[in-house]
Amino acid sequence: MMRESVPELEAPFRLPEAPVETDLVAKYFRGLGEPTRLRILELLRDEGELSVGELVRRLAVPQPKVSNHLACLRWCGFIEARREHRVVFNRIADQRVVKILELAHALLEDNAEHVAACCRIDETR
Repeated sequence: MMRESVPELEAPFRLPEAPVETDLVAKYFRGLGEPTRLRILELLRDEGELSVGELVRRLAVPQPKVSNHLACLRWCGFIEARREHRVVFNRIADQRVVKILELAHALLEDNAEHVAACCRIDETR
């Protein structure tokens, strides 16, 4: 009896051969550097837990984009999800994420004008 070969699915990640910690920290912050992902985190910080549908409504962003951002945030450990029947709810996975958000806002209070005027940090990719 011959077995059919099953095509391998491409993994949603790829591991570098020798990651440098500084590079990983920079990549971690880039995860926070996308405005929609940051808005998702702030909504979850403020509300505790929200469904995908509720995030779509509040962000006014198409569901596939929200789901893609949620997948990124889950993969990197910022949020966690739970399923209740057909609804998926999301929440902050670690309270240190809330502390990062609080610290960023506190630092911005003293530097908002400079950050807004900075031409070296690209707002659009």
